Amino acid sequence: MKLKPIKTEADYNEALKRLEEIFDAAIGTDESDEADILGLMIDDYEKKYYPIDAPDPIEAIKIRMEEMHLKQTDLVDAIGGKSRVSEVLSRKRKLTVKMIRKLTKKLNLSPETLIGEY
Repeated sequence: MKLKPIKTEADYNEALKRLEEIFDAAIGTDESDEADILGLMIDDYEKKYYPIDAPDPIEAIKIRMEEMHLKQTDLVDAIGGKSRVSEVLSRKRKLTVKMIRKLTKKLNLSPETLIGEY
């Protein structure tokens, strides 16, 4: 494939198809280099036309809880009593700075993730 900028949805689909064809090319070959460049161009196009917003703080907590197989009761030490955990996860109570500090350590999340609006 002759490399060209991805400007349209058709270009994007063509690039994806070509990348799938050469994805497992041996390192150091022309096809491997082509795959690297296509990957960068596809990534750039997707960031521009298919952006993925970061989850809000509560969604980030819920996602991490699922990944770590945690239950609400596992957050009592970081947030407070069971009812407080429930209130925070149901968006009835805001996270405090103290909660954010503890959750950052417990869930290995960045403080910036937990500071956002929700």
